[in-house]
Amino acid sequence: MSNEAPAAAINTASIASYIDHTLLKPEASEAEVLRVCAEAADYKFKSVCVNPIWVKTVKKALKRSGVLTCSVVGFPLGATPSDVKAFEARGAVLDGADEIDMVIDIAAARAGDKGALVDDITKVAEAVHGGEAILKVIIETSLLTDEQKVLACQAAVEAGADFVKTSTGFNGGGATVEDVALMRKTVGPDLGVKASGGVRSLADAQAMIAAGATRIGASSGIAIVKGEQGSSAY
Repeated sequence: MSNEAPAAAINTASIASYIDHTLLKPEASEAEVLRVCAEAADYKFKSVCVNPIWVKTVKKALKRSGVLTCSVVGFPLGATPSDVKAFEARGAVLDGADEIDMVIDIAAARAGDKGALVDDITKVAEAVHGGEAILKVIIETSLLTDEQKVLACQAAVEAGADFVKTSTGFNGGGATVEDVALMRKTVGPDLGVKASGGVRSLADAQAMIAAGATRIGASSGIAIVKGEQGSSAY
């Protein structure tokens, strides 16, 4: 991930390639999902990120667009047995997901149980990588101390994850420049860092990238690329 363009070069012309265009609200309709797919194809976002029930729909809608299909698992609480997360991830990949964003066992992170975290992430990583997909690990920074954030990131590295991600956007708080910088420092230059939750403007996105983010999760992707202010909806 160290070969990403420097933050100074990240403008409205290039920011779209960082964005996972996101629609994760539980009441989302098929029409809304298809609209998000059309927007992603039009603006050339990196991916469309949806709940697992929409993966087949998104994969079909994005065919030949160059935009990836991303799904979440264990979402948004992370309080699901690891085997169930792995099963859910495997199913999403079989349905066509190119990337999986999983929520960790947050209670284990808060308890300082690194072994449980590594086990949780490893099981999902094996399922995801077995389907040649990418795994992003959501550590839910708003619920953790800095020490716990470092522990969770270290566990993600040990378990073979491809990215660490700040937030679900559903548990209070979102990405901060400080958290992104801490996560980047912890995982080093080779793992991806995704800033997600509360990134609503080009300035927000540029600040996250300057701090070390290589991906941005946002429902305000269009506002970001237009240099406008997005809404608070995730």
